[in-house]
Amino acid sequence: MNTTELEFSRRQLLTFMAAGTCSALALPLLSGCARDPVTGQSSFVLLSEQQEIQLDRQQSPFQFSTDLGPIQDSGINTYLNRVGQNLAAHSHRPHMPFSFRGVNASYINAYAFPGGSIAATRGILVELDNEAELAALFGHEIGHVCARHSAEHASTGMLSNILVAGAAIATNAAGYSDAASLVQGVGGLGAGALLASYSRDNEREADALGMEYMTRSGYNPSGMVGLMQVLLDNKKHNPNAIELMFATHPMSEERFATARQAEQTKYRHMAQAALHRERYKDSIAALRAQKKMIQQVQEGANLMNQKKFPQAQATLSQALKMAPRDYGALITMAKCCFLQKKIQEAEKYGLQAIRVYPQEAQGHLVTGMSAMMIKQYDKAYHHLQDYDKVLPGNPEITFYKGYSLEQMGKKQAAAENYKKYLQNVNKGKQAQHAHNRLKSWGYIK
Repeated sequence: MNTTELEFSRRQLLTFMAAGTCSALALPLLSGCARDPVTGQSSFVLLSEQQEIQLDRQQSPFQFSTDLGPIQDSGINTYLNRVGQNLAAHSHRPHMPFSFRGVNASYINAYAFPGGSIAATRGILVELDNEAELAALFGHEIGHVCARHSAEHASTGMLSNILVAGAAIATNAAGYSDAASLVQGVGGLGAGALLASYSRDNEREADALGMEYMTRSGYNPSGMVGLMQVLLDNKKHNPNAIELMFATHPMSEERFATARQAEQTKYRHMAQAALHRERYKDSIAALRAQKKMIQQVQEGANLMNQKKFPQAQATLSQALKMAPRDYGALITMAKCCFLQKKIQEAEKYGLQAIRVYPQEAQGHLVTGMSAMMIKQYDKAYHHLQDYDKVLPGNPEITFYKGYSLEQMGKKQAAAENYKKYLQNVNKGKQAQHAHNRLKSWGYIK
């Protein structure tokens, strides 16, 4: 590439859109012994509790945005948070700042950040049958937090690169190089190592803790068995929709059998405890009414992953006929059009998504990138500015704002953005471009 003129290819822009998480991290590495909150024994970890919370606060908003933001129905999120908080109060770390929400992604998953920020996709919420299964799902994620599994990963080197390299790791778009990565950007795991795959031992421990927390909270332990059955059934009949969950939460028949055994032995005294099936159904009724549409978006994303873009667009069109103002369907359609170089259509759906959910960043991102593709840099800058207001702290946005300003002939403003970008990221073609521009303009020697 000619370093005096940065050429933005379609692939570069697509891969940035997929890499929707980032923030500058500047935490000191603290290693030493700490007490395991679950076992009470000493354990060697690299993260203090405060670091876990800080990492969570810095990273989780970007993952929630990658998953198309919290569900807009405040009643559903209030209900989910109430269930989760009740479970957390019966956990080994009730003092942690736990929070729970549903997110608009249509694939099947749930995940926890180390400080207690927990999310379940609407894809999994519509598959559950009762509140006990929801309690099992949240209890499992609380178990990961209480057992400090992310901190254990740091101790084996899996997170230390994030702590050392900061935003250069978190914003790295080089790993996203094809359409499949873009689909993951629509609803995937953009937080990288913070949501790295747990080991089977981690999963067994989280299962056991989840059953403990849910039964302490008064739920029937069959909820965990039911949750396992839901996951295994979807693994068999809908494998693409659950692929990411199984990548981060290894599933097996053994886990199902273990849960059933615990239900029949250790927790048999809870056999008559509540399932709260009707309460769950009533509380998420608005989501349940959209189940067919959500499944259509799942299928559209699967087709995009297979690079069957015309079929994906047709499938997503069906979803939008069912729910014309659904944010997840609109964003997925916008990115499907973008992949096909249908930039005007991508912009149209992106603008519709912004009107539906202006407080969420992905609509501003896809619309800004669409404008960038057709060299409408003033429009691109406007949307990137809006993204930055909604979800500040993304160095990649800072770079693209600088590039847009450069193309508009606003050298000083571009230089300010490039300098800010280089404070967080100092490797890669974008960093090289920013450095070369600042040098040629006389801002650095």
